[in-house]
Amino acid sequence: MTQQIPLAELRRRFPSKFVWGVATSAFQIEGAAHADGKGPSIWDEFCRVPGAIADGGTGDVACDHYHRLEADLDLIADLGVTAYRFSVSWPRVQPSGSGLYNDRGMAFYERLVDGLLERNIQPYATLYHWDLPAELQRLSGGWLARDTAYRFAEYAEVVSRRLGDRVVSIATHNEPWVSAVLGYERGVFAPGVKDRRVAYQASHHLLLSHGLAMQAIRAAAIKAEVGIVLNMSPVRPATDSELDAHHARLEDGRLVRWYTDALFKAQYPADIIEHLGADAPAVQAGDAALIAQPCDFVGINYYHPTVSSSSNPASPASTGAAVTDMGWEVAPSALSGLLLRLKRDYQLPPIYITENGAAYRDQLVNGQVDDEQRRQYIESHLVAVAEAIDRGVDVRGYFVWSLMDNFEWAEGYRKRFGIVHVDYATLRRTLKRSALWYRSLLSAVA
Repeated sequence: MTQQIPLAELRRRFPSKFVWGVATSAFQIEGAAHADGKGPSIWDEFCRVPGAIADGGTGDVACDHYHRLEADLDLIADLGVTAYRFSVSWPRVQPSGSGLYNDRGMAFYERLVDGLLERNIQPYATLYHWDLPAELQRLSGGWLARDTAYRFAEYAEVVSRRLGDRVVSIATHNEPWVSAVLGYERGVFAPGVKDRRVAYQASHHLLLSHGLAMQAIRAAAIKAEVGIVLNMSPVRPATDSELDAHHARLEDGRLVRWYTDALFKAQYPADIIEHLGADAPAVQAGDAALIAQPCDFVGINYYHPTVSSSSNPASPASTGAAVTDMGWEVAPSALSGLLLRLKRDYQLPPIYITENGAAYRDQLVNGQVDDEQRRQYIESHLVAVAEAIDRGVDVRGYFVWSLMDNFEWAEGYRKRFGIVHVDYATLRRTLKRSALWYRSLLSAVA
């Protein structure tokens, strides 16, 4: 067990206005899959595909957050955080992805935002966390269709007009790489397509939809900051061979530069376009400038580094280092290195660490969960963020993933990321040791 850093000492390493939060997403916690006019999402349908979800779970109930909103808001407030990051379910507020909006669904998010503000917690909204309305997938192929980008922009404008006077931040997308690659190339996430050409066309339309949504939100003249959230994993070659270095460079291009170059340099990386060949996406005149509109912030989700080799081009590191229950290497220094690399290579807006956390095999014993490994994980990654700040990186906030155990996508309910334990039989919430530590950190006098 590593020595715990004194809380006041750790807190002093961060600016006085640093944002401290926890994060969730709609499909993973809300449940109420058919309540109050909600339409089906691609994840609702993917969960019905035999073998798609490891434990056969669905998001039908999840953590039942939709029906337990007030109690969960009290839970968030009890942690002492200053911010809560959540996502809006597109099919809950617009069941078919076009046409009529669902006022009962929208009212839920208004109650959520108002409830946060009543408890002095800043609302950070994400418009898309992978739950595309199923109707758009059935009718046009979802993100393969350019039209979906325009439907998303319309949805973004409506939601921003309803919530934008109260939320402090709106992210258009959460992790477009995941939507495109895991959903349309590898097929392990919804909608379960396995086609590289389709995946890269989808990635372009996701980025295009971000640009169109940025325009629509800003036209609504709201006061919230607007940006996007990207997942990033530093890629290193498995060996010193030139071949492994080449594979690592390509994987970095597909995972990181494909998105950061498009957003902040108005171009896709030339080496990846060449690598894709006939699978490169169709791009229309004006798309590059539209995608690269100035953002008020960029969110970075970081969990682990990636090792790349000619025999296994992209895999979580397996070098004998400590790993989480996902098999992901625990490497906080890779986070500070990533932040410094971004500062060197790009002119970025302010950064928020919008997700960082770990899954472990927690056990509820006598009403308590001693998740010391998770506490250490969070503490060590906060130190990494502090080191990056010390070296000039403009990081404005940190959000633990996740507030509570939840539906972990293709893993179902087998992996627990929460700092709050959820008993899935009773849905009772219990603060883990990591949550108690986080609360103490936030109340420490810096």
